[in-house]
Amino acid sequence: MNVALGGTFDPVHDGHRALFERAFELGDVTVGLTSDELAPKTRHVDRKVRPYEERKRDLVAELEELAEAHDREFEVRTLEEPTGIATEPGFDVLIVSPETKRGGEEVNRIREKRGLDPLRIEVVEHVPAEDGERISSTRIVRGEIDRHGNLTPEREGRSSSD
Repeated sequence: MNVALGGTFDPVHDGHRALFERAFELGDVTVGLTSDELAPKTRHVDRKVRPYEERKRDLVAELEELAEAHDREFEVRTLEEPTGIATEPGFDVLIVSPETKRGGEEVNRIREKRGLDPLRIEVVEHVPAEDGERISSTRIVRGEIDRHGNLTPEREGRSSSD
């Protein structure tokens, strides 16, 4: 199976890793990484995003480990539009999170207009942080949690000098 997923991935965290794990369980993976031009336009990104090449470097490092563990291939491609690569022929499954499920449905509408079969949409639930809220890149950038969802020392009620 050929599996697609996309995102900004800045920084990569355990929630993203859950998406990648599911993708590699299903088949070979193509990840669309938002371009520098697209990243600020995505509605869920309300902060500065690192440059594409830095994000790609970190993403590839994460994907290499998982691809090897699952004996799968992967490719990273640049996303220039929100519906991205998944509207192209050659994919069977689209991996989404709960908040991007609607985008997956839009991808299938576009595919139908193009005479392509719809993709199976796999929704991967959010990974909770230590405090029960979901892990997100924005929370990590704000310093609330680390990439694994652990609360930062300041959030646990300790000062950094303790």
